[in-house]
Amino acid sequence: MSITVTKSSAVIVAPSTSPATTAPPPVQQHLKLSSFDKALAFSPFTSFLVFDHAIPEPAETVRKALSRALVPYFALAGRLTRGPGGDGDDLRISCTGEGVSFVSASASCSLDDVKLFDLPFAALLRELAVDYPEESCRPSDPLVLMQVTEFSCGGYVVGTAWNHAVADGTGIAQFLGAVGDFARGLPQPCVFPVSCGDDSLPELPPLATFIEKTMVSLEPQGFVYQDITVPWKVIDRIRSEFASGDDSCTVYEAVVAVLWQCRTRVVMSDPDAAAPLVFAANVRGLVGARSGYFGNCITSAVIVPRCGEVASGGIGDVVKLIKRAKKGIPDQFRGVAIDGGGDSVQRDDALFGYNAFYVSSWRNLGFDVADMGGGRPARVMCHVELTAVPNCMACLPCTGKDGANVLALCVREEHVGVFLAELDKWAWHDGRPQRYFAWGR
Repeated sequence: MSITVTKSSAVIVAPSTSPATTAPPPVQQHLKLSSFDKALAFSPFTSFLVFDHAIPEPAETVRKALSRALVPYFALAGRLTRGPGGDGDDLRISCTGEGVSFVSASASCSLDDVKLFDLPFAALLRELAVDYPEESCRPSDPLVLMQVTEFSCGGYVVGTAWNHAVADGTGIAQFLGAVGDFARGLPQPCVFPVSCGDDSLPELPPLATFIEKTMVSLEPQGFVYQDITVPWKVIDRIRSEFASGDDSCTVYEAVVAVLWQCRTRVVMSDPDAAAPLVFAANVRGLVGARSGYFGNCITSAVIVPRCGEVASGGIGDVVKLIKRAKKGIPDQFRGVAIDGGGDSVQRDDALFGYNAFYVSSWRNLGFDVADMGGGRPARVMCHVELTAVPNCMACLPCTGKDGANVLALCVREEHVGVFLAELDKWAWHDGRPQRYFAWGR
């Protein structure tokens, strides 16, 4: 079917000057970025909140609420600048109050017509957000670009691109929640923000810094986009099999375990080769970030077992590997080396090879809490931005799927069919197959 998305010209939305917006004015002209922020500076990221219940004039409602939310979130209305000497390590946010970019749009179809962006309609998402002019953000660019697209059914999509220097996923979800609070008529956000520039944060661990810097230099690979749903029955079975004593398996651990094992079985050429797992970990509680902090506060958890351990072990053993990586996170802030062994040069090379698997969890980030007036989103999606290493975004909230949704770029074309077949083996129950909702393109 032919689908047209008609967009308005971009406008700049500045912080509201309305007396109804109760929030203290900014007191700092410049906010220093933490080492967590600097590692991701100028990297764009995009989220999509898909709302299937109509509200009056969604674009105008969200635009007005956005203006009010920029008062307490004044840092997002500024621009990224360098220190007086132009030192690249001295990045900061100048709280200029210039505002963020906003576009209103309409689509010539309903959300049902595009099946809430299941494949083959996922490509339409590129029309539902404003991209930065270049592959990376420029200092002169707004820190947030937002587009609200209304569909013929009355549903709408809020597409938000942001410069990762100012917020991680938890932080931008908190901001979108505040936009929703104002859209519903609340006088102030339910969670009051603490901006970046928190000098109490420790330094980003060297391992995470190394991974982030290396990523910038890697060339994109030809991985195939996949939309996968791991059924609740499979997740519950893994959790039930693992449960022992006081220990338990989380939904996220079960999802990663089955994906990691199936993928390793498919791509493995040498059982003794390294099979690194790298996943993003929120360390707000660990490092003592203040409540409401919306700057970056994530590190990379890493474990480097052998391929044979992952491919041939029981699923409970794979869960234990993931848990071991989690338990090692505090050691990063004490300068302890990563778990995995082997020659360090070979290990570092393996971290960015085809055997590696990078995972980011979108479970419990808060995107699904945002409510612009018609209820919470039916689906949360994103662009799978990492194209140089096998990766996936796991556990994205979606009310219409009977399981945990995963968006992935993790296998090459020649491995798509066998990867899906390996996943489907997990879906056999009581002698009858229950296919994963998985597509290769």
